Amino acid sequence: MPKNKKKILKKIIRIELEMFENVRTSQPSLCQENPVTFKLMREMNHSALSYSVLKSYLEDLKTAKLIGRNLMTEKYARMNNIIPPLKVNPLIQKIVSVESDWMNELSNRYPLSINHKPEYFNRYLSCELETYSDRSIELYENNIELAKKSGISLAKVRFDYLIKKLGYCSLEEFESKR
Repeated sequence: MPKNKKKILKKIIRIELEMFENVRTSQPSLCQENPVTFKLMREMNHSALSYSVLKSYLEDLKTAKLIGRNLMTEKYARMNNIIPPLKVNPLIQKIVSVESDWMNELSNRYPLSINHKPEYFNRYLSCELETYSDRSIELYENNIELAKKSGISLAKVRFDYLIKKLGYCSLEEFESKR
């Protein structure tokens, strides 16, 4: 991973973790009790995105922080239908659809390693994207389109990244040890 992308990822994850630790729920999530896991999962999630998407999203986080918004609180409130939609942008559904297709493909190919629950995944991603600026959503969608044209699954890129971080050579190796 290029150095400038690593640097921006660290900044994003630092702000996300700060926001996440301040989410007030009736029951703390496991990730709140284990920030190392949270960081790894967010790093994995963002690893497949282009520098331009990450840069725009970092600006979204900084802006939210400046005006006192906690994007993680908003995302989880949306997931639980506590608040109305934060944004209506047709690109959100397009992104969710492509990402979900990629996850279905991975789950079918690596059933022991990847347990894809489409309903949960789609809701999670949709609610997360509602916290992004329109600019970040547009850049994300462009990232998806470029990946599709190149025959690249961003979900596969993410899981390859995670698997290597966990000390395996490939998803195939990880799957074979399950």
